[in-house]
Amino acid sequence: MFCLCVFLQLAALERQIFDFLGFQWAPILGNFLQIIVVILGLFGTIQFRPRYIVVYTVWTALWVTWNVFIICFYLEVGGLSKETDLMTFNISMHRSWWREHGPGCIRRVVRPSSPGVLEDYSYVSVTGCIIDFQYLEVIHSAIQILLSLIGFVYACYVISIFMEEEDSFDFIGGLDTYSYRQPPQEHVELKPVKPVGRSK
Repeated sequence: MFCLCVFLQLAALERQIFDFLGFQWAPILGNFLQIIVVILGLFGTIQFRPRYIVVYTVWTALWVTWNVFIICFYLEVGGLSKETDLMTFNISMHRSWWREHGPGCIRRVVRPSSPGVLEDYSYVSVTGCIIDFQYLEVIHSAIQILLSLIGFVYACYVISIFMEEEDSFDFIGGLDTYSYRQPPQEHVELKPVKPVGRSK
């Protein structure tokens, strides 16, 4: 579980960094919650707290749903458009950091020459990208889904183990078959004890 949590944390932190660079506020909030809940799930596993692991399991289902939505958003499935400001909560016009800084991308800033346009306003031209930014975002979400599904299965397994241990626990003096008391014997064999004394 520890190695899986490390992979989940590294993937969430990497994604958090690039979402911060692109001012993607909705994914930043989701990544933050993912980091907190993974820590909670790890704590629940180490401290034998099944309720914390149940919280992790429920969150994992929501996290997978969120990542499926991100995939649909960037692939423009079902009327969604990657050109909207949905990921920034309509606060700004920022887009994915990978849009201008993807592998092989050449970024050029072009100043408008027409009159009436503010001088500090500029256009950005991006060419030569090896892979488009939306596919990089889809890959990130697919990795998150894969790791989360593995975590979900493992969390369900750990919860079942904890519940079995809780059910088989015998309180002292309980009525279970694994009682600490020995059943009374019908015949007790008595043997004389030879006194240990001085030898003559």
